[in-house]
Amino acid sequence: MAIKHDEVTAHHPEHLHKQSDSRTRRQFALERATELREKIKDYLNVKDEIPTGFDLADEYSAARSHILDALEASDADWDDWHWQLGNRINTVESLSRFVDLTDKEKQELKEVSSQLRWAISPYYMALVMCDKPHGSVWKQSIPSKLEITDNNGSEDPMAEGWTSPAPGVTRRYPDRMIINVTNRCAMFCRHCQRRRNIGDKDLDKTRAMLEEAVQYVRDNEEIRDVLITGGDALLLSDKTLDWLLSELHNIPHVEIKRLGTRTPVTLPQRITPELCTILEKYPPIFINTQFNSPLEVTPEAKEACDKLVKAGVVLGNQAVLLQGVNNDPYVMKKLNQELLKLRVRPYYIFHAKNVKGTSHFITSIDDGLEIMEHLRGYTSGLAVPTYIINAPYGSGKTPVAPNYFLGRRGNQVLLRTWENKIIPYDTP
Repeated sequence: MAIKHDEVTAHHPEHLHKQSDSRTRRQFALERATELREKIKDYLNVKDEIPTGFDLADEYSAARSHILDALEASDADWDDWHWQLGNRINTVESLSRFVDLTDKEKQELKEVSSQLRWAISPYYMALVMCDKPHGSVWKQSIPSKLEITDNNGSEDPMAEGWTSPAPGVTRRYPDRMIINVTNRCAMFCRHCQRRRNIGDKDLDKTRAMLEEAVQYVRDNEEIRDVLITGGDALLLSDKTLDWLLSELHNIPHVEIKRLGTRTPVTLPQRITPELCTILEKYPPIFINTQFNSPLEVTPEAKEACDKLVKAGVVLGNQAVLLQGVNNDPYVMKKLNQELLKLRVRPYYIFHAKNVKGTSHFITSIDDGLEIMEHLRGYTSGLAVPTYIINAPYGSGKTPVAPNYFLGRRGNQVLLRTWENKIIPYDTP
């Protein structure tokens, strides 16, 4: 692409230096600071209208008390992750005790329940009660009739059944792989990519299957990175997790272990001192979780993340871009900024996969690109994840970004900055 210098903005550095000859650098810097402040004024005007879980602490406390009273439970029960799992809300009747449902909604929920399993931890149910009806946490947790009337998409769009060289193993890349250990979750997210595995009951992989997966890792010395996921990896028992992490830790060519879990979001009570003691034994461990809404950033989620960080775990977030949940530049910016306060690094924004029954969650790619345009340069680089589209049939994660490289001529390239200014850049 030929570079036309008359296309270059007046903010080219050489032009700025010539302008600054007639005034002090400080004057220029002050004017520039005013200009920069104006660029985020729109976000500053709305950010306080986007509530987090911290903002709704009083509402959450009331909802928590209501659930405990209804279930005849104690504060100690609430803090027990086994109690939380054993008391998941999973029927229309139990749900009706905590949120108002119309007769039509009840009937539709019964229709969905006859075909698909769903469950919500009491903790996350309290967040739903703080949200508006059909808000960001409601949509993620309470089924919609669209799930059984939507015939678009595939049960397994990632072709995991075709990329499994050993039981419980998914492998799509040269040096890393997945071990799928359970279908168990504190809450069955309605947009789940593995909803085909939810089935009728909770099932962990047998020790024999896990041993075969570990042996596959041993036999393939190019594997340096193993992701344990499910379902939710942290819903394995402490004993099984300890054994599995120990086995992987003792394989010389395994450099890092990763755990895929949403428990900091849906079941923060799972992050116990006993679990943290186990995780601390096998560094380096990376945990990627999935906060999708600022409402999910709560004091209890922060406490869970603090415990993990103190155990030496490195935390990242893999948000899923969801219609009506977070497909808004301001909401996503607020979410990512709040996550940094929890020491959770925004890692990916996943474009929702084309999973059968989830079309109502899938946004346009333009939504994702618009969000990235409103993040890059407008907030900390730490708060800017990579926008990812998973290529079909297990072809891998594909990064998608606005175009900042516009062309080249010889040793000069043309760049578009985050402010949409066109700048030539000379390279040796």
